[in-house]
Amino acid sequence: MKQSKKGLSNWLLLLGVVVLAVAPLVLIKGEFNGADGQAEDAIKEIQPKYKPWFNPLIVLPSGEVESLLFSVQAAAGAGVIGYVIGLYKGRSQHQRNKE
Repeated sequence: MKQSKKGLSNWLLLLGVVVLAVAPLVLIKGEFNGADGQAEDAIKEIQPKYKPWFNPLIVLPSGEVESLLFSVQAAAGAGVIGYVIGLYKGRSQHQRNKE
């Protein structure tokens, strides 16, 4: 009985994650702009003669490449966080089994 409740909870959590990921795409119409672009537009509106202090070190060929690099960075961060959580869980289980 306890195992089936846990399985149901896992499926409900997965469904919640999918709904949270898909709902904005379905409900919000229009183009998704990043915060960097919005900040740049606001600065140009307030101070049209503003010049940036620095230029980018690397100019990416397209927005798709930028999205790819952002996704890789997010996946690497999630991998590190998952590894650390698994490491601490394994240590606590090992300590519990020792006792």
